Amino acid sequence: MLKKRALISVSDKSGLIDFAKFLEVNNYELISTGGTFKHLKDAGLSPIQIDEVTNLPEMLDGRVKTLHPKVHGGLLAVRDNEEHMSTVAEHNISLIDMVVVNLYPFFAHANTDISLEEKVEFIDIGGPSMLRSGAKNFQSVAVITNVEDYALVQSEMEQNGDTSLETRKKLAGKVFNMTSAYDAAISQMLLDEEYPQYLNASYQKVSDLRYGENPHQSAAYYVSTTENGAMKDFEILGGKELSFNNLRDMDLCWKVVNEFQNEMACCAVKHSTPCGVAIGNTAVETYTKTFECDPVSIFGGIIGMNFTVDLATAEELNKTFLEIVMAPNFDDDALELLKKKKNLRIIKIKNPVSDTQTWVKIDGGMLVQATDSQFSEDIKTVTTSQPTSEQEKALLFAQRVVKYVKSNAIVVSNGFQALGIGGGQVNRIWATQHAVERAKEKFGGDLVLASDAFFPFRDVVDFCAKEGIKAIIQPGGSMRDEESIQASDEYGIPMMLTGMRHFLH
Repeated sequence: MLKKRALISVSDKSGLIDFAKFLEVNNYELISTGGTFKHLKDAGLSPIQIDEVTNLPEMLDGRVKTLHPKVHGGLLAVRDNEEHMSTVAEHNISLIDMVVVNLYPFFAHANTDISLEEKVEFIDIGGPSMLRSGAKNFQSVAVITNVEDYALVQSEMEQNGDTSLETRKKLAGKVFNMTSAYDAAISQMLLDEEYPQYLNASYQKVSDLRYGENPHQSAAYYVSTTENGAMKDFEILGGKELSFNNLRDMDLCWKVVNEFQNEMACCAVKHSTPCGVAIGNTAVETYTKTFECDPVSIFGGIIGMNFTVDLATAEELNKTFLEIVMAPNFDDDALELLKKKKNLRIIKIKNPVSDTQTWVKIDGGMLVQATDSQFSEDIKTVTTSQPTSEQEKALLFAQRVVKYVKSNAIVVSNGFQALGIGGGQVNRIWATQHAVERAKEKFGGDLVLASDAFFPFRDVVDFCAKEGIKAIIQPGGSMRDEESIQASDEYGIPMMLTGMRHFLH
């Protein structure tokens, strides 16, 4: 029986020996390169080296070893094309029926601190070339890029004597899926443009999710191959698997508490909206203040903290039904207590926020923008009345929260708690009414108000004065700014303008 040939060259050698033994037993001649050849040989197999096929040695520190017509001709020749078969026979090119290749680990090194020159050496050239050649000719060639597919191929060969055309087509699709992500990661490293001509994405699937926003929507979770990030490398310490909505809410929650780098901060999120944000001096105080912001909405919500969770805080957390508790660390006794709630997802966050862009999918396109990571450095008081130092501190606190609330967004604060949050309204006065009324239900002291965008009319100021708001911060920029400033002066309410809006649609 005429032997078939399999070309094997892998960086990930897990599971390879058993699969290669299976191929040898099933009449495959194994061709291999470098470290893979030695690995197979040491296991008692009988591979032949690639230079016996090409009649040329590996050269240029291994950069050139498989880039040869006797390799690619054997992969690309169409078996039922007489001219192709005549050509390969004329040049003594033997056909190759299977390619088992995974690439140099560029993904693992792309976002490390090694030099550019070192990163370049992890760019695989021969591997993708062999994979693409074999994948193009999937009618005759089986191409394996993932060790998890060894079992699929072996099973089909055991049952049918060979792989099916449908399987070879799917394996070929995996090749181009993987190499496109591989090339995208390389492109991003070398090009270093904020908005390149072509939008490359390089993400790897972590898992399928039970469903998306709703049970009838399918979903999966991917992480970047080129960037670090809080939602990429977190650790699940306990609880159920994460859902689509969990991950979205976790992302927002962690971004909010990261706004307060020099303070202990806690955020509660429900349905992608902050429902409580507070700063404090101790862990339990900070969480308690957050809970007090909205004891109703926090039920079934997500809690994020930028501090270590201690036992006292864990005891308070366990008094309420929560979906997720996330923090950079947990004391051992706190973790033990939280784990008693079997469904509570406990998440240890390892990385700070690192997003530099926001992508929004629209039908047939993608919108890409820089993340909203700035705050105004030119904040001015525009009224005769000046805010006190405490009012100014409270205004700046509220302004950091308001950019995470859906527009139109209003946040009412006492300086260490976001007591009223009004967002997602189609006009600003409704958002203001909602936020102020919610805040006054819980707090009788001095309150200040922050807006994500300008006041189109003075009605917001009029309402604030009637409800006892003591100071206001807003971007300004309306044609009627003077009306709002004049109204603030009439009521003796200090108003600060930032010159920078924070829409979140």
